[in-house]
Amino acid sequence: MAVKARELGRKGVVVGDRVAIVGDTSGETDALARIVRVEPRITSLRRTADDTDPVERIIVANADRLAVVVSLAEPAPQPRLVDRALVAAYDAGLKPLLVLTKSDLASPDELLADYAALNVDTVVLQRGSDLAELRALLHDQVTVFLGSSGVGKSTLVNALVPSAQRATGHVNESTGRGRHTSTSAVALPLPGGGLIVDTPGLRSFGLAHVDSTRVIDAFPEFVEGTTDCPRACSHDEEECGLDVWVAQGHAGTGGAERLSSLRRVLRSLADDQANG
Repeated sequence: MAVKARELGRKGVVVGDRVAIVGDTSGETDALARIVRVEPRITSLRRTADDTDPVERIIVANADRLAVVVSLAEPAPQPRLVDRALVAAYDAGLKPLLVLTKSDLASPDELLADYAALNVDTVVLQRGSDLAELRALLHDQVTVFLGSSGVGKSTLVNALVPSAQRATGHVNESTGRGRHTSTSAVALPLPGGGLIVDTPGLRSFGLAHVDSTRVIDAFPEFVEGTTDCPRACSHDEEECGLDVWVAQGHAGTGGAERLSSLRRVLRSLADDQANG
């Protein structure tokens, strides 16, 4: 057991933090150690309770990927929640991954088309699927698994890490919602290398802390084009300089489709912040 040293004050320690520990680190029963230092974080995946809450909370530190688990049916996909998770990933500097489950119940084609222009890694699964492709993407990475209750996230985590024994639930037929089965983020070592951080099922994902200019930084073909944007441009308005930039061919083949997809993702952030 390791406890936070008093010298750290109110500074929190979250899953994924790299820390310095003194004391008995043997792991034996009744062993006690102290966390005396939290190393600087390379990445921080954050959220707020809602889009009007100024207090941001770090979910996971030092992750490489954000895997958004989405069921194609029972419950139906929530593209708005997916868009917000992608915004959070781009803002945090994490590489996003879409994991589409229950493809035996519904076709993935429409959802795949919606996100194709963003070039997000995508894996489509159904019950009993071979997980080799997913394992290869997760190998030697620290990956945060995010998803609504009932999408099959815990079942997938148990298949990837057989010793995890994460509790699984079912979907309420009346509401179409799953039951929360995880209450806190837990880091689980992947056989062969890497970590999965399983998080509680989501009903919302507040983004009050996100600045759209940080999101655009994840799309290098557009960054230089923002120099002609008006001050505080949302990159989804008539005066945005990116339209001319793309029209002049600077963003390469497919630039218009990619910009359109990016703007749809950004709109989920801008609309809610305006309404807040």
